[in-house]
Amino acid sequence: MKAIVVTDQAAGTAGMKLVERPEPQAAINDVVVQVHASGFVPTELTWPSTWADRLDRDRTPSIPGHELAGVVTALGYGTRGLSVGQRVFGLTDWTRDGTLAEYAAVEARNLAPLPGEVDFTVGASLPISGLTAWQGLFEHGRLQAGHSVLVHGAAGAVGSMVTQLAREAGAYVIGTGRAADRQTVLDFGAQEFVDLDNDALEDVGEVDLVFDVIGGDIGKRSAGLIRAGGTLVSIVGPPEARPADGLAVDFVVESDRAQLSAIVQRVRDGRLRTNIGNVSTLDDAVAAFNPTERRKGKTITRVRP
Repeated sequence: MKAIVVTDQAAGTAGMKLVERPEPQAAINDVVVQVHASGFVPTELTWPSTWADRLDRDRTPSIPGHELAGVVTALGYGTRGLSVGQRVFGLTDWTRDGTLAEYAAVEARNLAPLPGEVDFTVGASLPISGLTAWQGLFEHGRLQAGHSVLVHGAAGAVGSMVTQLAREAGAYVIGTGRAADRQTVLDFGAQEFVDLDNDALEDVGEVDLVFDVIGGDIGKRSAGLIRAGGTLVSIVGPPEARPADGLAVDFVVESDRAQLSAIVQRVRDGRLRTNIGNVSTLDDAVAAFNPTERRKGKTITRVRP
């Protein structure tokens, strides 16, 4: 099969190569998925799990990508809940070969059925962004109706999901970004927009929840905006500052079939829009991962035409 591999961490996305690899076999509780579309997050190339297995042994050349949508072609011993020919989408294990390939072996529990009305490209854009938003808001952020939420990077793949899910839950949403992001952020449902280059972040006042995808100085300043009992949620590592009278939480997204199903049902019903940026073929993917200009939204590789 065709697959994109990485061998040199220092080279970043420029070190990706399209090669021929053996098709994967389904282990116990696995399925093999014929990948129709794959999502990719460039920061994967900084994650230790991209380069080493759970015992810290080098596993290069490794196939990156952890989001996929496709069709089940084989079942491993003991696999239940899915069937050959079924449309699925989901999030693969961090320390196994990923989804930038024509086939991927995935634990069945990490996948959910993909409704026929939802395109494979859309399905592949949902797992990391959707699950990160869902878990950050509802599991770690304890979001409730009437809360105020400050969403950093609200025009991005994760931030746009956070904005929409928070609005649906009855929150008041303030989105941040660059000046050019204003209309995009408002279109996704934010009631206010803060231009981080020109507006004073502190003018936002106190909020119940900050969802931070930026970190650094923005993360530190955001800690001072949390009202008593509120939460600073970070997906970029432990916050450098903590709220005076609230919680600071950082987390790594986990696969969850029930949450995936809840997210895709919202897409199916038109209550949730995914944020897709560039879409490329597998042959052209390496060039797409090295853009010459800033692009908004999720980068998707359409593996199968």
